[in-house]
Amino acid sequence: QVQLVESGGGLVQAGGSLRLSCACSGCTFSRYAMGWFRQAPGKEREFVAAITRSGVSIDYEDSVKGRFIISRDNAKNTVYLQMNSLRPEDTAVYYCAAATSLVVYRRGERYNYWGQGTQVTVSS
Repeated sequence: QVQLVESGGGLVQAGGSLRLSCACSGCTFSRYAMGWFRQAPGKEREFVAAITRSGVSIDYEDSVKGRFIISRDNAKNTVYLQMNSLRPEDTAVYYCAAATSLVVYRRGERYNYWGQGTQVTVSS
């Protein structure tokens, strides 16, 4: 059974950095494209970043381009989201997701498995 577990969230001041991790168990990790999504209180879930199986292709939501970096280590069954220059509007629960796909998707419906989420809070 595929299980995704996020970690690394927390409270940080604006301008600071956090690194989120998402470990996949019960899966052949290299077969999945991986994505990060977030959901702020009272808002819909939104796409943040995604990476293909090999890591060759990456996609970012416009507001995080140049600040966030998604990467993966297939040997460790883990995907990362390095978040720099954090802003209060980045405050949300961050979720990782896995898709049995060759390409990356921005739509959450394309993902097969989801983690439980990790809270990121950015204070001003």
